[in-house]
Amino acid sequence: MYSIKLGCEKMYWGKNAVQQLKTLNGPRKRAFIVMSGDILMEVGSYKKVTDILEEAGFEYEAYTEVEPEPSFQTILKGAEKMKAFEPDWIIGFGGGSAMDAAKAMWVFYENPSYKTLDETIPPNTIENLRVKAKVCCITTSAGTGSEATRAALIKDIEQKKKYSVRDMNGRLVPDVAVLDPEFTATMPKSLTAASGMDALTHAIESYVTPAANSFSKAMSLASFLYGYGSLVKAYENPEDEEARADMLAASCMGGIAFSNSGLGIVHGIAHSFGAEYGVPHGLANAIVLPYGLEYNSQDIQVKRMYDELAMYIGKASLADAVAELSEKIKIPKSMKEKVEEDIFVKNVDKLTQKAMGDVAAPFNPVSPTAEEMKKLILKVYYG
Repeated sequence: MYSIKLGCEKMYWGKNAVQQLKTLNGPRKRAFIVMSGDILMEVGSYKKVTDILEEAGFEYEAYTEVEPEPSFQTILKGAEKMKAFEPDWIIGFGGGSAMDAAKAMWVFYENPSYKTLDETIPPNTIENLRVKAKVCCITTSAGTGSEATRAALIKDIEQKKKYSVRDMNGRLVPDVAVLDPEFTATMPKSLTAASGMDALTHAIESYVTPAANSFSKAMSLASFLYGYGSLVKAYENPEDEEARADMLAASCMGGIAFSNSGLGIVHGIAHSFGAEYGVPHGLANAIVLPYGLEYNSQDIQVKRMYDELAMYIGKASLADAVAELSEKIKIPKSMKEKVEEDIFVKNVDKLTQKAMGDVAAPFNPVSPTAEEMKKLILKVYYG
C-alpha cells in the first residue's frame, strides 16, 4: 500500500500565475515573505508580488536573511519574527533555500515548544500545522521542486549535517504553489544550468528507486521529458518563456515524484559535499549524476530503466545523453573543480560516513558498502 500526495492544494502555472495571489484569504491577511537576500528586491520581482498583495488587502513583512544552505539558526530567528508579526500566510519566495526555510520556519512558528531539529524529523509527526498559517511558495528557479514537496532541507552548521524536516503524512507540502516563468528569466546561466540538472536528477533517481510506484513514476517520466527537452533552450535563451515554463513544470513534477518515492546515492553524495564544503545543491547533483548512473548500472533492472528513459528521448544511452547535456550547459566534470584537494583528502572518510547516513541513501536501488561509497566519492572528485 502506498500513501500518495500529488502536490499542493492549488498549483498555478504559466504566464501571470502570480496574479492568483489575489485569491489568498485569511482572518488577518498578513503575509510573511521569506527570501534569500535582497536580489528579488533589486530586480523588481518583490514589488510585483507586494503590489498584488496590497491590492488583495494584505499587510506584509519581508525576511531576507536566508543563506544558500539555510541553517537552523536562521530558521529559529525567522520563526521568532513570525511570532511577532503573526502572519496567516507564509510565502517562500525564491529558490529551494527560501522555500525550504519558509516551510521550516512555519513548523517552529506553529510549534513554539520545539527547540531542536530532531523534533521535526521522522519518525516524529509534527504536532501543529495550519493552525496559525498556511504556506504559499513562489519559485524563482526550476530545480528543487520544494514548492510541492513534503520536506525542507536544513543545515546544522555546527555538525555540518543536513536534516530533512518533514511530516510522515505529507502535511509539509505547501498549500499553494505559483509557477510563473516571469520570475525565472533573471536567473544567471549558471543557475539555470545547475537548477535544471537538479530537476533532472530528481526525475531520474525517483524513477529507479525501489519505492517508486505507478503514480510517482508517471511524474518522474514527465519531469524527465520536459526537463531534458527544455533545459538547453532555457539556458541559451532566457527570453524563451515556453522553455522556462516547461522547466518549472519539470521541477515541480520531479518534486512530487521524489516526495512519493525517495531519491538515491547521487543526492546522498551531493548533500555531503554541500554540508561539508558549501557546494550549491543543484551544482553538486549535476556533478555527481554521471557517476551515480555508472554505479547503479551494475544492476540489470536499473540499467533497463535507464535505457527506457534514453529511449523516450531518442538516445541509446542515458549516461551519454546526460554527459552531452552537461557539456552544453557547462557543468564541471568533477568535484575537483570546486573543492581544494588537500581539504578533500583530509575529509574523505567523513564524507563517506555522511553519504552512507544521508536520508536519501536508503532509497538507492543498489546498496553500497562503505568501501564502495568511498571509491565512488573519490571518482566524483577526481573524475
